[in-house]
Amino acid sequence: MKRMQNQTMPVKKQTWRDKATYVKKNWQLYLFFLMPGLLLTIIFKYLPMGGLLIAFEDYNVIKGVLGSPWVGLEYFRRFLSSPDFMNYLLNTLKLSIYGLLWGFPVPIILALLLNRIRRTGVKKKVQLLVYMPNFISVIVLCGMVRMLLSPVGPLNKLLGISTNWMTMPSAFRTIYIASGIWQTAGWASIMYTAALSNASKELEEAAIMDGANLLQQIWYVELPAIKNIIVIQFILQAGNIMSIGFEKAYALQTDMNLPASEILSTYVYRIGLLNGDYGYSTAVGLFNSVVNVILLVFVNWVVKKLNDGEGL
Repeated sequence: MKRMQNQTMPVKKQTWRDKATYVKKNWQLYLFFLMPGLLLTIIFKYLPMGGLLIAFEDYNVIKGVLGSPWVGLEYFRRFLSSPDFMNYLLNTLKLSIYGLLWGFPVPIILALLLNRIRRTGVKKKVQLLVYMPNFISVIVLCGMVRMLLSPVGPLNKLLGISTNWMTMPSAFRTIYIASGIWQTAGWASIMYTAALSNASKELEEAAIMDGANLLQQIWYVELPAIKNIIVIQFILQAGNIMSIGFEKAYALQTDMNLPASEILSTYVYRIGLLNGDYGYSTAVGLFNSVVNVILLVFVNWVVKKLNDGEGL
């Protein structure tokens, strides 16, 4: 009888105090596992932040960061008063905003289409095809784009013309955004595809029984299942509007398309590494990062207002 009573006794729920006591008792074990990640984060993420002091100094390599003379906000005033400031800023914003508007819905649409493929073998083959471009390096992709759009390339032969598309500033943004969508849309759809697998099958069957068409099934059954992921991804992408990849923009850049292709990241590279003006280029990079943080906080606040208080 006593044995049966012991078997039916409820298990005591572990409280936060019990968990804290356990962690305190075994802190060496947690420290052992966390130390490598903490060290790498501190060395490669936090220690380099000391170099931001260069943005406020007339940096001299021999004198070092701590020995160089202080100039305050001189580089920021110089950049903001530069005649090219608005051009570089607008180029960066246009590439990012247009890329977000055109590129953000594509992975969602692709995931919804993949979810409609019922045959597992066919679905896996299609997924392989759409995921494959993500594993092509940026430089190889830019080389492919240059070959495709060269005056003697396949596109011009198909159209029967000999236009050098890479020298046209008006075509640069379309080339940049379209190639980016082709490369990343398939891989970006993985999260949405995984979330769609959790969509209620019973609700979908009920919608079909009630006569819902394909668009109604997507709107009322499938989109609510991935709503939270869509919100998080939108906040992250909108918060990184100023963080355009340097490699691709620089690899697609030519002397003729500079009016449209010169963005803040390529400008920092040209001023800092090619011209050796380290303080000024650091100030431009810091300005870019600060704007990014402000945009991230602002977008998160707006999404919370529009999404019943749910944000990042």
